[in-house]
Amino acid sequence: MTNCLAVAQGEFELNRLPKRPRELLRAWDAADEYLLDTVAEQPKLPAGSRVLIVNDSFGALSVGLSAFRPYAISDSYLSQQATRLNLAANGLAEHSVNLLSILDPLEGVFDLVLIKVPKTLALLEDELIRLRPHLTPSTQVIVAGMIKTLPSSVWKLLERLVGPTSTSLARKKARLIFASLDSGLTVPPSPYPVSYRLENTDYLISNHANVFSRDSLDIGTRFFLQHLPSRQSACDIIDLGCGNGLVGLIAAERSPDATVHFIDESFMAVASARDNFQRAFGGRREATFRVGDGLMEVESESADLILCNPPFHQQNTVGDQIAVSLFKQSKRVLRKGGELWVIGNRHLDYHSYLDRLFGAHSVIAANSKFIIVKVKLAN
Repeated sequence: MTNCLAVAQGEFELNRLPKRPRELLRAWDAADEYLLDTVAEQPKLPAGSRVLIVNDSFGALSVGLSAFRPYAISDSYLSQQATRLNLAANGLAEHSVNLLSILDPLEGVFDLVLIKVPKTLALLEDELIRLRPHLTPSTQVIVAGMIKTLPSSVWKLLERLVGPTSTSLARKKARLIFASLDSGLTVPPSPYPVSYRLENTDYLISNHANVFSRDSLDIGTRFFLQHLPSRQSACDIIDLGCGNGLVGLIAAERSPDATVHFIDESFMAVASARDNFQRAFGGRREATFRVGDGLMEVESESADLILCNPPFHQQNTVGDQIAVSLFKQSKRVLRKGGELWVIGNRHLDYHSYLDRLFGAHSVIAANSKFIIVKVKLAN
C-alpha cells in the first residue's frame, strides 16, 4: 500500500508506528484528507494565526499544515514520535510543529482548531473542557472522523461544551462537524480524573479521562491481580502498558523489596499510575514512571519480571502488532531467568507468538474469557 498522502498542501510520505514489515495500513484516513482539503479551500488564514491540532493519529495533519507552525496536542507518545519521524521524512524541521501532551497547559487563544474524534468519548469531553478557555467567537472549530466513529453523542457533547454545530456532506465515509463558540454557555468543571475504591483494599484509584476502565476494575485486570506472583528478594518489576498502574501497585505490595517500573505510551495513563502508586505508598517505595514506545528506551537485561496486559487495538484499529512488539522487546529487557507474564482474551492466541520467541509457555490460570501465561528466559 502506498505511503504517499496527496492533498491540497502537497504530497507527503507518511508511516505508522510501531513500524512493521509489509505494513498494510495507512498512516492517515479519509477524515485527515477531508480536513486538509477543507482548510485549503477556505480563505487563507492571516499571518500569525494560531492553529491547534488535537488527536493527530500519526502526524498527517501536523505535516500537512506545518507551514502554520501549529500546536499539536495528543495523549499518545507513539503519535508524537510518528509525527517527528514523518516531519523528518519530508524534510521538515521538528520545531515546525509544537508537540504537547494532553496534560500540558495551553496558552493564549487559537484561530483554527482541528480535532480528530478520539476512540473514547470521555477523552473528547476532557479535551473540549481544556480547550474552551482558548476559543473565541471567531475561532474556527472543525471536528473530523469516519462516520462510524461519529455517534450522535459527539454532536451533543460539542453543543453542550462549545456551541452550535453544522455538518458537512459525507466524503469517502468521512464527515466534518463545524462548531461555533457560544460564549453564553456555562461549562461545568471537568469531572476527570474520576476515582473509585479498589475492591477489598483501602486503595483509592484515580483515572484520567483516557485511561482504560476508568470507572471500575475491569474483569481482566481483576483476574490478573488474583494470580500475580510474589518475589521475596529484591528485583526489578515492569508493569508494561501500565494503564492506571493497578497491576504494578499490587505487584509492589506482594514483592516488598522490589522496584516497580511503570511504562505506557499514554501520558494520562502514566500520570494516573504515578498518582495511584504515590497515594498508596507515599515515599516508602521506589518506583519509576516512563511515557514511551514500550521498552524501546529500557536498558537490556534490566528486569526480572515483566507483567503485561497488551492492548489489542491502536486508536480505532484492532490488531496484535503492538502486543507482538512488546513481546519482542521483553525478551531483550529480561535478565537471564527472568519471566514475562501475559494476560489476554483466550481467542488472541498470544501463546503462539511467545512460543516462537521463548521456546515454550506455561499456563498460570485460565477461565472462560481470559488466559494468563508465563514464559521464562533461559539462564
